[in-house]
Amino acid sequence: MAGANNIEVRVENLLARFTPTPRVDLEEAVERLGGVVNGDVIIKMLDRPRATLIIDSEGRIVVHGTHRIEAARAAAKEMLLRMGRDDSGLVTELGPIVASFDFGEPIPIENVRMNLGSGTSSIDERLGCLRLNDTRHDLELLIWPTGRTVALNARHPNMVAMSAVHWKSKFADKKSFKV
Repeated sequence: MAGANNIEVRVENLLARFTPTPRVDLEEAVERLGGVVNGDVIIKMLDRPRATLIIDSEGRIVVHGTHRIEAARAAAKEMLLRMGRDDSGLVTELGPIVASFDFGEPIPIENVRMNLGSGTSSIDERLGCLRLNDTRHDLELLIWPTGRTVALNARHPNMVAMSAVHWKSKFADKKSFKV
């Protein structure tokens, strides 16, 4: 998905939860699907569509590892079909997404950090990136010196694109790109 200033946002992962009626019985999920018990949840890996399904203690299906909501729904539907059920009445809840983009130029993260102050950002020594808390777009950006950026806890790719354009402009205004 390309935003303004030609910043292309790629959804890396989305989290979706589906609530079927009636809810999934955990014992049945183990018996009929070969799900693996892990604490109070059941985990089932699917190859087609490729996804990890987690059936929580309340019988809801959490789908992890897909890039599009259509793929997540197909995974939940596949699981229900394998249990001899249909997907009618399936309620969908979208969780946060992980997306990435590139600013298209190196980012001197130490300069950005100094310009923004400690309330908004911090250097993550373990990852070698700047962690920027974007309260305006309600997400967190991990920015590497190469310009590569990962957005965490985003609600929509458009918000990530808006954040990218906003911060690129803000960095340029503050002359943070100057090495």
